[in-house]
Amino acid sequence: MYEVEVKVPADLEVVRTRLDELEATPTGAVVQADTYYDAPHRSFPETDEALRIRTERLEDGPDENRLTYKGPLVDDASKSREEVETAVGDGEKVDAVLTKLGFEPAATVRKERERFALEGYTITLDSVEDVGEYVEVETEVDDESALEDAREGVFDVLERLGLDPDDQLRTSYLELLLESG
Repeated sequence: MYEVEVKVPADLEVVRTRLDELEATPTGAVVQADTYYDAPHRSFPETDEALRIRTERLEDGPDENRLTYKGPLVDDASKSREEVETAVGDGEKVDAVLTKLGFEPAATVRKERERFALEGYTITLDSVEDVGEYVEVETEVDDESALEDAREGVFDVLERLGLDPDDQLRTSYLELLLESG
């Protein structure tokens, strides 16, 4: 599976108004804490990979934990990459396993997210602690041959929101947090 994602800085209040005008469907709000790890056998910043444990606090319900591997970017026009993710029951125990295997926590990114659905795309309004406000538009495709069409669709959604795809950041929230600190 490939995640096709474009992220731009934005004024979230302005985007909320535009989402309402487009009749986007709110799909919920969450608070996430993403702990990223450095590998003992290679440098993820050098290979453009990421390994994280995400703890997600839902509005109504228990915390959810997921372990995610993100591969290197596959193009120069977006943040499209292979992603492998699975639910885990206990984030602290997964952290213990990774730590015992030599993986070390690099940083934790905390964010409040509001999600919306619009014509097969997910629009996420992110308020990222110590980093700022951003909008992500994303979709998923099964194989690399569908990436270009999906990316063009993401760009179209951004433009309909009054945002410029040329303002996109291919830098992760982790990188932005490390640069700000």
